[in-house]
Amino acid sequence: MTTDLGAALRDATLASADADLERLVAYARHETPTGDRDAIDAFADTVATDAVALGATARRLPLPHGDALLMEHPGSGARADLRPALLLGHLDTVHPVGSLAGAVPLHTAGELLHGPGVHDMKGGLVVVLAAWAALAAVGAPARAVRLLLTPDEEIGSPSSGNLVTAQAGQVAYALGLEPPHRDGALKTSRRGSTRWRLQVTGRAAHAALDPESGVNAIDELVDQLLVLRAVAAEHPDVLVNVGTVDGGGRTNVVPDAAEAEVGLRFVDAATETVVLDRLAALRPVRDGAVVAPRVVSRRPAWGPSTATERLLEAVAEAGRTVGQDVVGRPAAGAADTNLSGAAGIPSLDGFAPVGGGAHAAHEHVLIASVAQRAALLAAVLATA
Repeated sequence: MTTDLGAALRDATLASADADLERLVAYARHETPTGDRDAIDAFADTVATDAVALGATARRLPLPHGDALLMEHPGSGARADLRPALLLGHLDTVHPVGSLAGAVPLHTAGELLHGPGVHDMKGGLVVVLAAWAALAAVGAPARAVRLLLTPDEEIGSPSSGNLVTAQAGQVAYALGLEPPHRDGALKTSRRGSTRWRLQVTGRAAHAALDPESGVNAIDELVDQLLVLRAVAAEHPDVLVNVGTVDGGGRTNVVPDAAEAEVGLRFVDAATETVVLDRLAALRPVRDGAVVAPRVVSRRPAWGPSTATERLLEAVAEAGRTVGQDVVGRPAAGAADTNLSGAAGIPSLDGFAPVGGGAHAAHEHVLIASVAQRAALLAAVLATA
C-alpha cells in the first residue's frame, strides 16, 4: 500500500522525469568503452559534477583503465547515523567509440530509449541521482550512501575489484545498479565469473623440411582445451566459453606460440575452487611445450543467503510504499555485486531501469521505468 512518504517520493521522481531523461541522453552521448581512459575520465568528470550538485562528495581513485569514482552522500534526519548503503556501478560500456554514429544510434521509439549504455549501465547512474534529488525534495530521512563507480567492470573489474571488497566491509548492505531481469525482478545471486588465459610456448621449425624439431604450440593449445572441456564436463553446472584463440603465422612454419582466453561460470564456490585448481595444475601434453595458465580476472560465485532474503524483504516493503511489487531471483551474469555478496554483505542487484539488449545494437530502456526505479531506490534509502 502506498504511504504518504512513498507518494511524495513517487511524485518527486515523476516531476523530474523529463530532466532525468535528458540526463540519460547526455550520459549516453559520452561513449566510454573499457580501456579508453580519456573518455572514461571525461565522463567521470560529468557524473562527479552532477553528484556534487546534489550534496555528495567525490573522490577520484586512479586505476590502469581510468579513474574510479567514490562518492559519498550524507544521511539525513533520524537515519543519518545508520551505517551507509553501498551502491555499485560502473563508468565503462562494451560499445566502441563510433557506435552512436553507427550500429547503436541514440533515439527514442515509442516508450523506449535506445542507445549505447542506456541499459548497462548509465540508466542506473541516473536512477541514483534522481533518488537523491527526490529525497531532498520531500525532506525525507535517508541512510547515507557510498557510491562506487568503477572503470573496468565490463572486463571483470581486474583492477577495481579490491576497491569493491574494501568498501563492502564498511556498509549495511550493497545494491547494484546493473539492469534487472527483463520483467524488472531484482537479482538475488549470481554465478561466479572467471576470465582464464592459457599461453602455450612451442618451438618453431620448417613444417616440411624439419617438422620433427618443432613443437606445435597450436596443437598443444587444442589438446589443452580438450582437457579443459573434460574437467568442465565433470561439473554440469559449469559454463565454458572459449572466447579468443590466437597463434601461428604461416602454414610452412611450425608455430611456436598460441593462446586462448576462456570465460568460466560457476554456480557455487566449491565447484569454482575445484575447477580452477585443476586448471592451474595443467601440464604439457607433448615434450618441449610450455603451458602457462593464468586467471585474468575473477568474480567469485555469490550464492543465496538468509541475509539477502531479509534485504529483499525490506526492499519489497519499501517498494510497497511507492506502489510497486518487488520480487527477486538468481541471475546468470556476473557483476561487482558478486564481490560484495561473496564477502557476506547483504546484496541485491538490478536497480537500473527496465529494458533489454544490454551489449547489443538494440540496447534500450523503458523510459517510464527511470522514474519508477528512482522512486524505489529513494524509498529503500528512506526505510531499509
